[in-house]
Amino acid sequence: MAVTDFFVGEITTELLKNLIALSRKSCNSRGIAEELKTSVEQLLPIIQEIKYSGVELPAERQFQLDRMSEVLQNGLELVQKILATPRWNFYRHVRLAKKMEALEKTVSRFLQGPLQVHILADVHHIRAGMDQRFDRLDWSNRTLEQRLGTLKIGTCGGGGVGGGWMEEAVRRVEEEGQMKWEVSSSVVLGLGVGMKTVKGMIFGREDLRVVGICGIGGSGKTTLARELCKDDQVRSYFSDRILFLTVSQSPDVNQLKAKIVQFIMGNQILSPNSVLPQWNLQYEWITATKTLVVLDDVWSLAVLEPLLFKIPGCKFLVVSRFKFPTVLNATYDVELLREEEALSLFCHSAFGQKSIPPAADKNLVKQIVNKCKRLPLALKVIGASLKDQPELCWANARSKLSKGEAFCESHENNLLKRMATSLDCLSKNVKSCFLDLGAFPEDKKIPLDVLTNMWVEIHGIDEEEAFAILVELSNKNLLTLVKDARVGDIYSSCYDISVTQHDVLRDLALHLSNDGSVNERSRLLMPRRETELPREWERDSDQPFHAKIVSVHTGEMKEMDWFQMEFPKCEVLILNFSSDNDYLLPPFIENMPKLRALIIMNYSTSNCILNGFSVFSNLTNLRSLWLEKVFVPRLSTIPLKNLRKIYIILCKISNSLDQSTFPRLTELTIDHCDDLFQLPSCICTMPSLKNLSVTNCHSLYQLPADLGRLQSLQILRLYACPALQTLPASICDLLRLEYIDISQCVNLRCLPMDIGKLASLVKIDMRECSQISNLPKSAAALQSLRRVVCDEDISWMWRDAEKALPELHVQVVEKHFDLDWLDE
Repeated sequence: MAVTDFFVGEITTELLKNLIALSRKSCNSRGIAEELKTSVEQLLPIIQEIKYSGVELPAERQFQLDRMSEVLQNGLELVQKILATPRWNFYRHVRLAKKMEALEKTVSRFLQGPLQVHILADVHHIRAGMDQRFDRLDWSNRTLEQRLGTLKIGTCGGGGVGGGWMEEAVRRVEEEGQMKWEVSSSVVLGLGVGMKTVKGMIFGREDLRVVGICGIGGSGKTTLARELCKDDQVRSYFSDRILFLTVSQSPDVNQLKAKIVQFIMGNQILSPNSVLPQWNLQYEWITATKTLVVLDDVWSLAVLEPLLFKIPGCKFLVVSRFKFPTVLNATYDVELLREEEALSLFCHSAFGQKSIPPAADKNLVKQIVNKCKRLPLALKVIGASLKDQPELCWANARSKLSKGEAFCESHENNLLKRMATSLDCLSKNVKSCFLDLGAFPEDKKIPLDVLTNMWVEIHGIDEEEAFAILVELSNKNLLTLVKDARVGDIYSSCYDISVTQHDVLRDLALHLSNDGSVNERSRLLMPRRETELPREWERDSDQPFHAKIVSVHTGEMKEMDWFQMEFPKCEVLILNFSSDNDYLLPPFIENMPKLRALIIMNYSTSNCILNGFSVFSNLTNLRSLWLEKVFVPRLSTIPLKNLRKIYIILCKISNSLDQSTFPRLTELTIDHCDDLFQLPSCICTMPSLKNLSVTNCHSLYQLPADLGRLQSLQILRLYACPALQTLPASICDLLRLEYIDISQCVNLRCLPMDIGKLASLVKIDMRECSQISNLPKSAAALQSLRRVVCDEDISWMWRDAEKALPELHVQVVEKHFDLDWLDE
């Protein structure tokens, strides 16, 4: 309560005393003073009640009382002036009497207007508070009934019946009740940005009828929605017409529809099973009443759509782990807590205070908080699980969390199993793809092509379906697609789109994948980088491992660091490591006769030398090879006749491609290889090649003259090769070429003269090609061309071609500078 309001009672008392004296002194002011005295006597008990109530008021009401305090203070000063005025000064008495009359009117208006509204607001708050208390009692009663309903009769202390079970049931009810309502007694953290954003979507935006709050499980979506419903500004905007419904996974849709219609129609009684006629859903009110319906914990579009009535003035706020782009007009993706907020929430759960106690190991606490990755549910569950536990238990929890394992029953039941409910709505194939994400290191971006190629090989799906699964997992907030601006472009390169995943979701994938004996798992995964292979692998290496996916995460490995293992069913091997020197390929690759995809990723700052390529001699089924940040060996010495795709990323390539021949190769990607000066002509002898991507190779200055021999080529990507000045004329013989990307080839001088012969060309991307000064006349013959992406500087060249090609669209883009690749 403001200081001015605290003293407003004393001000009013003093004013009353002076008015009594004034009424005796001045006959001109006596009548008005008597009337004002009566008003103040009515106001004084209310002021005194506010003064001694100890209740903090909302800002708007506090402001009104501040203004009233100023009026009373002015009245006190006015009375003092009248007392100081001589009896013979009638003119001054008359002038002050007019001011006194104005003061009396101001006080009367307050008594008859705002004060009445204050009383109504207090009555409403009392009613709302009682409703919440009754709701809590109802919830506690229902929970107690459920516990008692499932209560078993047992023996206690040898002869007692049921006593121990009853005590346990009561204790669990009390604990759950405390957990449920804990949020009301603690400071809600990290909601400021979310509150502001969602308010901007529901206030004054008639075009946004259905908006959503989305995020991964445990990110605070429901907490944000409940705080919005309690917010004074939101309640005032909707005149307290707010309905909060929990939908859940198996709802009674007809009952929910009846509740919504009943609420909107003014609490008209409807049977939960009554059939709602169509006219009720489309009824047009003459005056639209602002109403907010919050649908929490929505799991499927089939349940959501019937609940979204089209009624004027009615807005819907959908809270879900999943995105519903077809029905939501706008979505707020819940942001995770900041570091200091995460630490405060964890400490509240673990220590009952908002900071680390002096006696606790600060480094250990912060390490465990970091493993929670700012997810509110993880912070609360793990913090509560470690409360009052000895330091050895904390150290064990740190170790288990690093491996993606549950460190206690509470952690498994309250966090991992709760997070696992997000997977219940997934098909078997999509859930399997989600679990595959545990094969990659934490906090690393996963290139799109790594995932899609792995899924194509191991799940027997095509690339389009693999990409659709990625989008589905993204819409369900089970992963994040980075660089969404180009998602869906069939010509996107491997680094245009990448995937990230929250570490708690990765831990869930690891936890579910590690179920069962190590030899029988379908995925054999190392959750973090170790100096050696897991001991349980070595302990069970005398028996075959039946995993289809094997992921190894180590540092520099030599011959003595490996041991023999049998993998008769392995189809995907991922080697994640960090080495600046040498890395010996595992000898057990020879024992993977079904291996179809090999992914080798070095996360060090420097390239390393791969040794042991002789193990490739038995890989007759290998179809996809990914090499990253290594010295590429001479591929011509490796017999890989069935290889379909090769990716060479951030590598030292030198002459490793010379004399290479892969008769079935369909895709070759070379990216960020700074020692590639000329593309070897042997590439032109690969008759099945459909996609050739040579990007970010700053030293590349020449392409083979007979590039036109690649008669199957459909995509040619030469992005960001600044040393390239010309394109070979034979490119015009690529009759199946659909897309060419020469963006950021800043020294490229011209396009081939016969470019018009490219009868299948659909798209040209030529951003930041400022050296190209004119367009060949033959460009007007590109009848299949639909889209050209370029800068404003050269867009004028395509004006004449646009007239000749009515379906052509020239897209002018601004220059874009992106340093995200430095994070890799």
